[in-house]
Amino acid sequence: MKVELVTTLKRQATKILQDLHTSKEPVLITEHGQPSAYLVDVDDYEMMQKRMSILEGIAKGEQAIRNDDVLTNLQAKEKMDKWLK
Repeated sequence: MKVELVTTLKRQATKILQDLHTSKEPVLITEHGQPSAYLVDVDDYEMMQKRMSILEGIAKGEQAIRNDDVLTNLQAKEKMDKWLK
């Protein structure tokens, strides 16, 4: 992973963005020697958000199973029929 100082980002933002779009490699921005932010390509960020949404849905489903908050197939069909009317 590429690491850049925040001052370098301020001075060379265009070049850093060009490199980011070309390499698709995230850039860690540091400030006073400490990690401050990640700079990532837009497509990669959107893909990560979609993946996170899917994982959150799976986690909710697993929690529902643990809590025994589930429906049989027939119960689910009946519920869906009410919504679709």
